[in-house]
Amino acid sequence: MYIILLGLSIFFGIHLVPGLVGLRRRIITSLGERPYQVLYSIISLIGLILIVYGRSKAEFQPIWEPPVWSTDVAVVLMLPSFIFLASANMKSNIKRFTRHPMLWGVVLWSGAHLLANGDLASLLLFGSFGAFSLFGMFSANMRGATKQETKYPFTRDAVTIVAGLVAYGVFIFFHPYFFGASVI
Repeated sequence: MYIILLGLSIFFGIHLVPGLVGLRRRIITSLGERPYQVLYSIISLIGLILIVYGRSKAEFQPIWEPPVWSTDVAVVLMLPSFIFLASANMKSNIKRFTRHPMLWGVVLWSGAHLLANGDLASLLLFGSFGAFSLFGMFSANMRGATKQETKYPFTRDAVTIVAGLVAYGVFIFFHPYFFGASVI
């Protein structure tokens, strides 16, 4: 359990830096923009690797028994999650309706997985990502995040939705191989 906690601390610790504008500015002034981005990415990746490894090695410690229907609901919730995640880096109109499509995707992902998993490692992993995403939205809103004003043709929305559906299908197919649990 310590490995997952270390990974979460590293991952979320480095993800707090962009919100600490003064600290971020000092680091960029000291290192330069590109080295900062590389260092940020390396530290994030180390945290993510530790999270995945720690989750795979964590002893199963049940906290609650998920309802029988929870896996079905999780599978359904993951569909908009993937569409939101895809829309975060694609030009579409989804950002005209929410300032934070990636964070909403993560909130749906974490909520779906909390619903379907009742063990301590899942609570730590999915609960921390969900809470951090909600905090990230609040923090970004306090710093003045705005919705996108640019209107794109519907075809851009269709491409975004298809990209989310394809990613969803790939994850559904590979989920048992990567994470040891079949979802369909």
